[in-house]
Amino acid sequence: MAHPITVPVWKRILGTIAFLFAALTLFKSGQVIFGPQSARDAVGDFVPFVVQFNFVAGFFYLLAGIGIFLGRGWSMGLSALIALATLVTTAFFARHLLAGGAFEMQTVGALGIRSGFWIFVTLILWRTGRHP
Repeated sequence: MAHPITVPVWKRILGTIAFLFAALTLFKSGQVIFGPQSARDAVGDFVPFVVQFNFVAGFFYLLAGIGIFLGRGWSMGLSALIALATLVTTAFFARHLLAGGAFEMQTVGALGIRSGFWIFVTLILWRTGRHP
């Protein structure tokens, strides 16, 4: 008989936070992509590729959150991939800014928060080992 995996409480909390972060990301970016024009107007000068990235990344956030919550070792690698992809998107966003593209300051803050969160998650999982 297989022994159940005991997952530390802190991983359950971190996984739950990642899952909630994912739900919020999917909701907010989904509103802009699929919602009425009034939803797009409400966010101002959004950058389409950033919103599209956030929407797709939201599904990976969900998967990572579930993996962290369940104590799966692959969640660290996925978190690192999310962090890297977010940093690459941030670099393209910076290029957009330097080219004089329109943007909202909230995009700058959101990319910083997303990058910081997934770097933090990756480092915590790496530092504590990939085992539950």
